[in-house]
Amino acid sequence: MWTRLAGLFTIKNRFEAFAIIYALALGATSRGADYIEHYPGLPGILLFAACTVAVFMAGGKILDAVRPPAIRMIRRGPFRAPPIQQTVID
Repeated sequence: MWTRLAGLFTIKNRFEAFAIIYALALGATSRGADYIEHYPGLPGILLFAACTVAVFMAGGKILDAVRPPAIRMIRRGPFRAPPIQQTVID
């Protein structure tokens, strides 16, 4: 039963991702408009910009998470680079 309930909160396709990003953007612009009212001038504008930039970053992460595996493989490459060895000089 818990897995069925958790399935309701799982983003399965890009349409759902865009719907969530849209909702995030509406909330961010509403909060940004409040910031502009409470902090007139440059501070309000900077806080508004911070709200919208946060949605851009979250939206990019959400869209990357629902990307099909084949496209993820092409973008990342078939092999990962080996970890960098740290050398200590005494």
